Amino acid sequence: MGLLRKIRDTGRVAEPTPPRPEGHVPPQAKEFGGSVQVRCVDAGSCNGCEIEIAGAFNPVYDAERYGARLVASPRHADVALVTGPVTRNMAEPLRRTVAAMPEPRLVVAVGDCAINCGEFAGGYGVEGAVSDVVPVDLQVPGCPPRPDEIVAALRRVTGR
Repeated sequence: MGLLRKIRDTGRVAEPTPPRPEGHVPPQAKEFGGSVQVRCVDAGSCNGCEIEIAGAFNPVYDAERYGARLVASPRHADVALVTGPVTRNMAEPLRRTVAAMPEPRLVVAVGDCAINCGEFAGGYGVEGAVSDVVPVDLQVPGCPPRPDEIVAALRRVTGR
């Protein structure tokens, strides 16, 4: 009984939800109904952005509370989070991954390398930025972007 009384007396201890982020909202975002399934694609990055994406889905930043959930198959995904410059070996797999996603779909370029090839620009194995290979709907700049910036981009997509 003491534990239940303590829970009742303590109340909620979570921090309040931050305000909705400002910025560009892709038109397809309205069709998702407040939740999206997310597929991450590493197109040739250094893994810095993947670490930050993992941080965005951990209990501290908790992107899932805003309606974003990681999935393993592009056939189940609404959003593709693409990191890194697209290497020659990953250009066709990226195209196929995006083509396998059902409509409506969004592609989010995460990190400077995905947006403009960053440090890898002009490399012999680099095909180009993500937008050179597939259409990009949203960009999250940074090297690497912080988890809260990734969550803010996903919140713009979910509308939460």
